[in-house]
Amino acid sequence: MGEPGALRGAVDRPVQVYRDEWGIPHVWAESLHDAFAGQGYVHAADRFWQMDASRRQMQGRWAEWAGPAGLEADKLARRLRVSAACIRDYAALGPAARAMVDAYAAGVNAWLATHPAPAEYRLLDAAPEPWEGWHCIAAMRQRGYLMGSVWFKLWRAAAVGVVGDRDIAKLRYDDGGADRLCIPPGADASRWIASLADLREPITALGLLPAAAETQGGSNNWAVAPGRTTTGRPLLAGDPHRAFELPGMYAQLHLRCDEFDAIGLTVPGVPAFPHFGHNGSVAWCVTHAFADIHDLYVEQFDPADPARYRHRGDWLTATTATEQISVRGAGPETIGITETIHGPVVAGDPARGAALTLKSVQFFDTDRSFDCLLPMLTAASVDDLFLAVRGWGLIDHNLVAADTAGHIGHLVRAVIPRRPAINGWLPVPGWTGEHEWDGVIPPEQMPRVDDPARGFIVTANNRIAADGPGTGDYLSTDTHPPYRARRIEELLTALVPASPADMAAIHRDDLSVPALQFRAALADVTPPSQQAAAIRDLLLAWDGRMAPGSVAAAWYTRLRWAIAAIVGERSGLAAASAITPLQLPGRTSAVSQLWWVLPALLRAGDVTLTGGRAWPELLADALAVVAAEPPAPWQQLHRAALTHPLSPLHAAAAPELSPPGAGIGGDNETVWATGCRAESGTAAVYGAIARYVFDVGNWDNSQWIVLAGASGDPASRHYTDQHDAWSRCELIPMRYDWDTITTTGSPPVTLHPDAGPEHERP
Repeated sequence: MGEPGALRGAVDRPVQVYRDEWGIPHVWAESLHDAFAGQGYVHAADRFWQMDASRRQMQGRWAEWAGPAGLEADKLARRLRVSAACIRDYAALGPAARAMVDAYAAGVNAWLATHPAPAEYRLLDAAPEPWEGWHCIAAMRQRGYLMGSVWFKLWRAAAVGVVGDRDIAKLRYDDGGADRLCIPPGADASRWIASLADLREPITALGLLPAAAETQGGSNNWAVAPGRTTTGRPLLAGDPHRAFELPGMYAQLHLRCDEFDAIGLTVPGVPAFPHFGHNGSVAWCVTHAFADIHDLYVEQFDPADPARYRHRGDWLTATTATEQISVRGAGPETIGITETIHGPVVAGDPARGAALTLKSVQFFDTDRSFDCLLPMLTAASVDDLFLAVRGWGLIDHNLVAADTAGHIGHLVRAVIPRRPAINGWLPVPGWTGEHEWDGVIPPEQMPRVDDPARGFIVTANNRIAADGPGTGDYLSTDTHPPYRARRIEELLTALVPASPADMAAIHRDDLSVPALQFRAALADVTPPSQQAAAIRDLLLAWDGRMAPGSVAAAWYTRLRWAIAAIVGERSGLAAASAITPLQLPGRTSAVSQLWWVLPALLRAGDVTLTGGRAWPELLADALAVVAAEPPAPWQQLHRAALTHPLSPLHAAAAPELSPPGAGIGGDNETVWATGCRAESGTAAVYGAIARYVFDVGNWDNSQWIVLAGASGDPASRHYTDQHDAWSRCELIPMRYDWDTITTTGSPPVTLHPDAGPEHERP
């Protein structure tokens, strides 16, 4: 963590930076301009390399650092013209938002001008480049880049030729028997299942392609009304789920000026508090809403002239271009870019007559998310906040909030196009004109609930609202299973009244509801060996909790992954997903996808993906596989994989960049979310990267934690100093009172507008 220096020309008046015992910065400024310059400065001091990595990934320049391993991702970013979209959005900013990002950039550059580059640049033999205002939009866009529906559609596109059109619906994530809805709170619904007639046209279109992934975004959040709490005030809590990367996605920060006094989780490279925070009047937090904001189109091209493509009976001319990508350790790569009215080609070859294009809210039209950031900081109530965020579209969120007047609310903060619901299942024909967007759902019509009668709100990536004919606008096809949402509801229902400590305890809930289903199914299994019988008997006596010290939890996880692998092999899905030409960077295997599908198949006794093998036989086969493994407590197998992006490229530096993570509990489907994938074994590679509890109105009783620490410098004591407490689901104080900060934190460093680093005053 670099020591703050002078903001020569970046601030108008002195800015003071205090750091608490965890190294978390608390920035005191007078003007809006100076506050955001100060935020840019401390973000650069703590996380500049991380900011630069986000910027480069969106510029399609990651291969300059990562070498050939980064090339495919760079090709996709170039084809999507992500940089151009960010520059376009920057040009469209209102005056206040433009001033905000420019002040932030000035603060970043002031730090760069007065401090040595972070350690990663020495490994790369590279130098930092100046920060520009539009880079803030790139850094924000990277954090939600292609999250959600695009991967589910590609997964089904890859699978449809294997499982057949009648069974494609079985490849959606398990619904737990009935989808639990966010809105109305506490309601259930049955899914709308596309009929064979609905799917015939998209499946036929896929046949034109020459022979198609996952999302690890998630989160929990919940709000409790004052009538159900020990304090008589609202409580707001939750945790964002993402990959366990170092440095962590969020940086804790406190920012004060004459216009606002806000604290929360910030995104390095981005001003303000887009996802989590409070301003003294209202607190807010988000989960991924899994709204469908990406569409894939199968386009028909003219092989004799690949720039021509069909649309509504006419031949249109695509936009074409070439770009050159620099690749570390290799020669430059030249790529072709072809773009139709739906978007760029992302898979396939127009010269062969067909290819796949992507149309996404994230790139297609001007985004105005950054115009929301300042009004959020000055909102005085839940209603003010919800009005402030109209137009946010970089990624879709369940925005949950609570205010000091005692109100709680939930709004789907997103820009969602209006189009046929069938678009949500597979890539659709681009030439018919029947799958076009018809504007977007107006902000005032987005799902919202205020002060629900039951006294609490829960979202956990479960379905936003009922779908299907007669239910209103199409919102989504794929969501996460409802287990986490139902479990949090169950825990909150039992807490009358609920305390802030109760909110923190919910974070650590390790009950796996699907595990209980698999446990019950084992009663009908004949074990193939004595060791397999011992494992089965241990699981039959197990309570279904993914506790760190549980040996049964480890056996259950091994067993379920073994079943997923067997089903992937017997169904043919594993082989198909490995060779399909519809892959994009970031995908995961069929086995990882099948993990989420298994509970529904087991519950229904469905053997269509098992080659006809009955479930007791499958479970016996899986027991035979895992019986060869030695027993171990879950935490021994399930260690947090703290991974710096440069570790695979610089083995000698890997121990410092990616120190060992702690053994933990929880799994993919528990509230204590610590997920694993087939590709990485039982190690925890994603889950809750931060946790928080806002005691609304008694702000100094609020708490938080992040995965690792406040600093992005591997040599800093604050690089991973929060990790041990995080691994136990403990929280640390969220310092808000300035008297406490100024008397208990480190001596302030004053950032002067007119002094060089040599004149810094402690």
